[in-house]
Amino acid sequence: MLMKSIAAGLAGTALLATVAFAQSPTVTTDKAAPAATATTTTTTASGQWRTSKMDGLKVYNEANENIGSINDLLMNKNGDVKIAVIGVGGFLGMGEHLVAVPYEKLKFVNEAVAYTGTKPAATTTTGAATGTEKTTTTTTATTTSSTSKWYPDHAVFNASKDELKNMPEFKYSE
Repeated sequence: MLMKSIAAGLAGTALLATVAFAQSPTVTTDKAAPAATATTTTTTASGQWRTSKMDGLKVYNEANENIGSINDLLMNKNGDVKIAVIGVGGFLGMGEHLVAVPYEKLKFVNEAVAYTGTKPAATTTTGAATGTEKTTTTTTATTTSSTSKWYPDHAVFNASKDELKNMPEFKYSE
């Protein structure tokens, strides 16, 4: 009985497969191939930035304080980017305040942000009897930059985080 069920199943599958392969798309020969009219202006894009890499790009102010990140770029019908939507505050995308700023007000920088904070100080003591002499070493660190030519390291906008939070919230219209 099991063999008859397996044979019936295989026969049904073969019938369905032949019906699917028998169908062929209709081909029209009335029109010329449109690929002949397509042209490209350049085959390389040196000095250009990928918009997919701009999403999430950190934005700093003039004092090198992180004030947010780019969430979106809005362009006009001619393809010119006019507005950058910056997300301010929040944690893991929750509670983030979106603001729209003019794209031309952003300054893009390829070098990494110079961090001038201090590392934990290395302390050495001399004069074990008194314990009053201490030497403290303070160092500065520089963050490393992506050497990719396809996007900048960060953007700079002349505002504080509080000023951006006080701006009207940007909402996408339907």
